[in-house]
Amino acid sequence: MKIIGAGYPRTGTMSLKKAIEQIGLGPCYHMREVLAGHHQHDHVQLWSRAAHGEAVNWHALFSGYGATVDLPAALFYRQLLDVYPDARILLSVRDERSWYRSVARTIYALRRVRSAGMEDFARLLDDLFWHGVMNGRFEDQDHAIGRYREHVEAVRAYVPADRLLVFDVREGWAPLCAFVGADVPRTPFPHANEGGEFAQYLDLKWSVEDWTTTDGMDESEYRWRLRARMAAFEQRLLDDLAARPVPGVPVVETARSLRPRRHSPPGRHRRPRRTTSRT
Repeated sequence: MKIIGAGYPRTGTMSLKKAIEQIGLGPCYHMREVLAGHHQHDHVQLWSRAAHGEAVNWHALFSGYGATVDLPAALFYRQLLDVYPDARILLSVRDERSWYRSVARTIYALRRVRSAGMEDFARLLDDLFWHGVMNGRFEDQDHAIGRYREHVEAVRAYVPADRLLVFDVREGWAPLCAFVGADVPRTPFPHANEGGEFAQYLDLKWSVEDWTTTDGMDESEYRWRLRARMAAFEQRLLDDLAARPVPGVPVVETARSLRPRRHSPPGRHRRPRRTTSRT
C-alpha cells in the first residue's frame, strides 16, 4: 500500500482513483470495490467488523491493491498507517459548502431510497458515516460542514507534514506526481463522477442488485434495462424529496445529478433529422 486516501466522499475521489492508477500506483481501492458483486458480502462484513472495533486482516482486505481512496478506508487512515508505515496520506478536499451540496444531492439522496440487496451496505454507511461521523444530523448543514472541517484538521494534526498531501483535484497532476515521485502524464488529469456522470454509480448499484440475472442477456439490452430502472428510481427519489426535502438543496438539482443519459433500447435507433433544401 503506497497511498492511503483520507478524504471524504465527493472530494474528487473517483478522479483520484483514476489518476493514481494512471501513474502506476494502483489498483486503487474505492467504495465501488466494496460494492463489487463477487466479493460484496465479504468486504461489507470486514468493514462492519472494523467499524465495531474488531480485529481485521488489513493485508487480506487490500490484497492486490496499491492505494485506497474514499469511504470506508478514509475513516481508518490511522489504523492503516500503523499497518503500512511507508505509505503516504492523500487528503482530498474541496470548498466546504460545495462539498455539502454534492453529498446531499448524490450519496445522501441515494440513502433515502434503498433497494433490495443493498441493506448490509446501507447499514455499514449508516454506522460509519451518517451516524458515526455525522451523528445523524447531516441535514443540519452547519453541523455537517463542521464535522467535515474537524476531519480535515484532525488529519493535518496527526500525519507528519512530509507524508501528507492536502489536494484539490483542480490542482491537476503536478502536486500529486511530485508527492509520489511520478512523471507527469501528457494526458489531462481525469475528472470523473461529476454532475450527471453520477449515474454511473447507479449503474453499479443496479448491476450488484441484478448480479445473478444477467446470464443470456447481451450487454446493450442489459444496459438499457439498467437505465430504465434508474428512471423509475429517480421518480421514487423525487417523490421522497418532495415530501422531505434536504434543507438548502433544491429537488431539481438532486434530480439532475442522478439523471442518466438517454439511451435507445437495443435494436432501436433514432430517426435521422429531416433536412429540407430550399431552391
